Amino acid sequence: MATAPALSFVETFAPESKAARYATYGALVLSGSLLIALAGKITVPFWPVPATLQTLAIFIIAAAFGRKLALATLAAYMVEGAMGFPVFTGGGGLAYFAGPTGGYLAGFVIAAGLTGWAADRGLDRNAFKLFAVNLAGTAIILALGAAWIALAFGPEKALAWGVGPFIATDVIKAALAAAVVPAGWQIASMFRR
Repeated sequence: MATAPALSFVETFAPESKAARYATYGALVLSGSLLIALAGKITVPFWPVPATLQTLAIFIIAAAFGRKLALATLAAYMVEGAMGFPVFTGGGGLAYFAGPTGGYLAGFVIAAGLTGWAADRGLDRNAFKLFAVNLAGTAIILALGAAWIALAFGPEKALAWGVGPFIATDVIKAALAAAVVPAGWQIASMFRR
């Protein structure tokens, strides 16, 4: 049985006027891309890929924004990086996409789309369901990251460098992100009474 489409948190509380709504969406996309960039600057130094708080930011943004705005936010982030703005953990520029984190960047987009899709179906209101979706997104990010590491450094390095250092922290980030938006719904419902 298919889950009926629902409004994301942002869509539910956005202004009713069309102009104000789209201005709000634009501001959220820009601020979301900057939040992802800031989260990328908070690192634990692993080599060749550091651990960051980007997945936490991406899952929260995707759950709050819904699929379309989440993908627009990730597109803005990627374009900013491609244009040379230092939004990626190690800087910016087109060459960054060919570096060791290229697979993770691709995974970010797919995971944001998945979590945003879940939010569009109301799963962002339940922390356990959202956690399951975030875990699937985490698996996608790690799989694409490991595949890219395998291409760049050899298949024997894929798990050791591309997955192993991140499993525990990524599960924790998926859980934290899964708690934030449902809590936001609970707080919003208290004020709507």
